[in-house]
Amino acid sequence: MHIFRSLRTHPHRFAVAIIALTTLIRLIYVATGQLNLVQDEAQYWDWTRHPQLSYYSKGPLISWIIALWTSIFGNTELGVRFGSVFNSLLTQSVLYYGIAWLWKKPTLGLWTLFVFNTMILFCGLSILMTTDSPLILCYAAFMFALYAALRPGDGDPHPTAPYVVLALSLALGTLGKYMMLIVAPQAILYAFSRRRLIQGDAFRKLLYALGIGTFLGLLPILLWNAQNDFVGFKHVAHLSGATGQQAKAFFRLDRFPDYFGSQIILATPWWLALLFVETYRRLRTSAKKTPDSSPLTSDQYTLLFLFLLPLWVFIFFWSFHTKIMPNWVASTYIPGAILAAMAMQRLWSPDSDRSRWLRYALPTLALGIFILAHTFHLLPIPNTYDTTRRVKGWSYLGKTVEILRLTKFENPNRVFIFSDQYDMTSALAFYVPGQPQTYCAWVDRRMSQYDLWPGPDTDKIGWDAILVYKDQDNPTPDNDILLMFQSISEPIYVNTTHDGRPARKFTAFLCTGYNGYWPNKGAGRF
Repeated sequence: MHIFRSLRTHPHRFAVAIIALTTLIRLIYVATGQLNLVQDEAQYWDWTRHPQLSYYSKGPLISWIIALWTSIFGNTELGVRFGSVFNSLLTQSVLYYGIAWLWKKPTLGLWTLFVFNTMILFCGLSILMTTDSPLILCYAAFMFALYAALRPGDGDPHPTAPYVVLALSLALGTLGKYMMLIVAPQAILYAFSRRRLIQGDAFRKLLYALGIGTFLGLLPILLWNAQNDFVGFKHVAHLSGATGQQAKAFFRLDRFPDYFGSQIILATPWWLALLFVETYRRLRTSAKKTPDSSPLTSDQYTLLFLFLLPLWVFIFFWSFHTKIMPNWVASTYIPGAILAAMAMQRLWSPDSDRSRWLRYALPTLALGIFILAHTFHLLPIPNTYDTTRRVKGWSYLGKTVEILRLTKFENPNRVFIFSDQYDMTSALAFYVPGQPQTYCAWVDRRMSQYDLWPGPDTDKIGWDAILVYKDQDNPTPDNDILLMFQSISEPIYVNTTHDGRPARKFTAFLCTGYNGYWPNKGAGRF
């Protein structure tokens, strides 16, 4: 067919078209406000209003990115999320450049772009502005820079530029998410796998790059933690099951099913299966030392395996110990996408007769995923089955809270807004008109960034307030909150809508006469 001949003869044109088209679709989706901000996105935006060297749960990179784009597009959903769309464009460009130009495999590069854009995880990360968005970009850039630094070549075999990219991507990735630090030992293992380079100038340059990148990435995080009783590190230790109640039972089975199920969904079932089929095929071929028809060299396979398997396998087994967040292995699906793309390329090879039906079934399903991800809001899905309902209705809630502030109090200018959960607090900060400073009472929960900032007790004594809870199943405020005010109203139930359809439900309370008491548990849960 003519299109397949064009793919082989003009792959770069198709790559540009794929990157441009997917970026445009995502930009339209974000700009037209199809989905309210996920609460973590709102929290990271709120961080931009309090510039610091680092923050309670993450480094400062996410707030820098959001601050950059909101300075251009304003404090809007587009401003917050433009960074994720742009990062997706850059990640796709890095992937194609690395595969098509460094590895000289443009067809594999096209298949990788296809897998990347149809993997559920990357569909989400290309729209939602989370810390994994810059992480996967830095992870991809580091991986290919490492290959470029240690690959054999003519002239100067070890140019300086790849080492600069190594250091910068490591530093920026660490500033975005601590998980980036895993690339340092992975890089050293890769260097040792190429023994002929250990004694040369390349290994010395690699150590310098890793040292500089780690230092630049960790310095502001260390300084901030030293000033804040190392609460960020305590949070990570507690969340990972290294300390706290979760550390007491080393082996448990109840966490694993949820974690593994999340990986099947996020990686997309067939892409997850294909990447491990390709991994198994290569490992079996290497063990038997049989001839291999793979387009990649052993060095390239080693690179992919080192950036996929150690972290993925460790987290897999660690899920038998503690609760694992589904996105902790997000970066491993960068090499995973390449391996899945290799399996697809193999299916489309002329000698792949046994699985001919898969050639069409899997790409069709994948395209369906991409289309569904960007048109889900248009489908007549019953409200109870709408999985995006939990992130809809925030703008409606914000307007409702503002109406309550203006109509239910004697002096609307002396009313503050608060909740008892960080995600509610941040969503209110973004969606209440005027985007006021909101507060988060530390009541029976683990610590958050809001507990490190001043509460209303510093300058709001004598004010009134609006308290907002998630859902409508907790109509009575906590005793600590009852102690804060002269009186608290009966619950006001808020049933929100989004584009005319039912969305999340909330409960609000009108509070009068704040007396200055602000619950703060001090050394509470992290």
